Amino acid sequence: MMNERDLLKLLRALRRGALTPDAALERLRRPPVSDLEFARLDHHRELRCGFPEVVLCQGKRKEDVARIAASLLEHADRLLLTRASPEVHEQVQEVFARAVYHERARAITCVRGRKLRGKGLVALVTAGTADIPVAEEARVTAEMMGAKVEARYDVGVAGIHRVLQAGDLLRRARVVVVAAGMEGALASVVGGMVSCPVIAVPTSVGYGASFAGLTALLGMLNSCAPNVSVVNIDNGFGAGYIAALVSARRR
Repeated sequence: MMNERDLLKLLRALRRGALTPDAALERLRRPPVSDLEFARLDHHRELRCGFPEVVLCQGKRKEDVARIAASLLEHADRLLLTRASPEVHEQVQEVFARAVYHERARAITCVRGRKLRGKGLVALVTAGTADIPVAEEARVTAEMMGAKVEARYDVGVAGIHRVLQAGDLLRRARVVVVAAGMEGALASVVGGMVSCPVIAVPTSVGYGASFAGLTALLGMLNSCAPNVSVVNIDNGFGAGYIAALVSARRR
């Protein structure tokens, strides 16, 4: 493996004489990329960015996903695979028996060890029940990165009292993720209730004029709440990733 922790171990071993300069150089010479012909895998992603490369399963053959997973797990102690099917999960289990499938999130997690990094709470709310799959993708992502997550689902503005009932959770959070379809109004309402960043995720939930999430996306982009930032339609992964990074920062 070559993450920040492992690199520090190597440098400390070199400093105290437990490792020769030649041996350290040999360790560092190991290529940071594995070439599988159909994929080139970045094994230094965690060293640079704090989290290993994430695998998008959509559009890939399940056999190829399994080979990618096997290679990445040779260099990392955790792996996240998104937009995965149960069939892909079965294939990945052949290379990592403890791989867990999160059905609603359509995600697979492989964990050998994880240290909690988050210093603050990630609050996760949805406008409706139909938005939960996108929110669950955000939850799984943030938790894989070590964040503490609390969720409150179906608090949409059609029953504004439900948002107000979630006020305590929202005020305790260091960052809030809001998943909403239709007109996407929940993000602005939440933004007006809290002093922390709000990450808005437009979902493709709604009738014809919602244009598969485009209406919610444009509504969120035009939010008058200045603490609202927006990711792409149905991008729970991106929202969870950013939220975990925010939660890990000290105030």
